Amino acid sequence: MQFKDIIGQETLKKELADLMQENRLAHALLFLGKEGSGALSLAMALAQYVVCEKVNNNNATPAGPSLFGEEPGPVDKPSIYDSCGECAACVKAAQYAHPDIHYSYPVVTKKPGSPPVSTDYITEWREFMKAYPYGNVYDWLQFIGAENKQGNITAHECNEIIRKLNLKSFESVYKVLVMWLPEYLGNEGNKLLKLIEEPPANTLFILVAENESMILQTILSRCQLVKVPMLETSEIEAALISRNKTDALVARQVAQVSEGNYREALQQVQHADEDWQGLLREWLNAILKNGPVAQTKWVDEINKLGREKQKQFLRYFNHLLEQAVRLRVLDETAGQLMPEREKDFANRLNKIAGIEQQQAIIEELDKAAYYIERNANGKMLFHALTIKLYHIIKDKVVML
Repeated sequence: MQFKDIIGQETLKKELADLMQENRLAHALLFLGKEGSGALSLAMALAQYVVCEKVNNNNATPAGPSLFGEEPGPVDKPSIYDSCGECAACVKAAQYAHPDIHYSYPVVTKKPGSPPVSTDYITEWREFMKAYPYGNVYDWLQFIGAENKQGNITAHECNEIIRKLNLKSFESVYKVLVMWLPEYLGNEGNKLLKLIEEPPANTLFILVAENESMILQTILSRCQLVKVPMLETSEIEAALISRNKTDALVARQVAQVSEGNYREALQQVQHADEDWQGLLREWLNAILKNGPVAQTKWVDEINKLGREKQKQFLRYFNHLLEQAVRLRVLDETAGQLMPEREKDFANRLNKIAGIEQQQAIIEELDKAAYYIERNANGKMLFHALTIKLYHIIKDKVVML
């Protein structure tokens, strides 16, 4: 993967290339970026950049004095801000098959009785990275058929990392480890401390995380933090049109809803034909008018949709509430870019709930999405959420 393949992040791309060419790149980097920001793709592009033969030749130390004693003149090297994509190293890196780039990621046991290690899933990993470069851990675990099992980076995996990185490099000047989601390291991660603190020569660690608070502090303190910001709305819109061939109007609307998350934008486009507004109208009518029988029927319906669609629905409701707050605070000028149907629904939300109630609902929706990601029972979750929304809207209870 090359830097040019990554959506946005232009400043970071240039800074990383400059650090590499000026020999100021720390040996342990922690890319911290939320889902859909492209942090993993950025790490992959940096790994390819580090092993690229053209980049390494450009960084080579100038020759010393000639046989005749003449000092070499100053060498004005052109800056190279991306891997060439053509040399043998780049071709292998693009296939995620370079022998000096190693990968570590959460996995589950593949063979009963054998400890889970990343290399068991290297074929699936290559296919996943080509198909879902902006995917999240849920996508990955579903891709390898983990079902409801919890992925982990185990002590056996740490031992494998130590073994691999203590070997001589095969082809490149550098050895690179890309570890995706070090949050899945338990205390076993302390096995890596000595290796990270005193690595073999020309060894680079690139850790890619989403949640800083879940990483072992001992590992965090040994890495240089690289914060990967969320994408701009305009960058997501352009990417949807150019890469996904999305209709321009749909791309614009989805980009506004996705909150800088390109994975979420792709999911929204995939489900663009879903009538989330109709489903939401049914829910609110069941809560406020039709009573328990209608509520139970609605919960049964949404429970059939599956986790991904349930999350999409909650995100859509959240988006409408945010638009309602904008209309309330910034008056009608805030709704000029909103589709008319959406604007009308947001105005209706302002009539049934005040700004404090809307904030309370947003917090409850965020919690529900969090629990859905962690395999909460759909029926129980939406029944509880229905009751909470009733009290927030009808009884104006904003703390439950």
